[in-house]
Amino acid sequence: MTFEPEVAIRADSEPWHRGVEFLITKREGQKLLAAKLEFIEVNEACTIDPSGRLNTGDAQTLMDDLWRAGLRPTEGAGSAGALAATQRHLEDMRTLVFNGGKS
Repeated sequence: MTFEPEVAIRADSEPWHRGVEFLITKREGQKLLAAKLEFIEVNEACTIDPSGRLNTGDAQTLMDDLWRAGLRPTEGAGSAGALAATQRHLEDMRTLVFNGGKS
């Protein structure tokens, strides 16, 4: 098993370009910055290694950054807004059932 240094990917809104900017760093004795993303040609029949890995904490930070930048999941089910609406609806139903509609 090889040791892969921790990689951090941070994201921030870049509204003037209608996009999101990324900063990719890793720590390997000293802090390193990814300066250029390079694409290479691959044979589709071969096994392809991932471009990189994030530990769960760094992946959560990236997700939080993207959320703050205004991105939301395409699939609305399970979103925070849908959950909050469901919780309010359930509370309304409890009020109706247990209080006879009286608040």
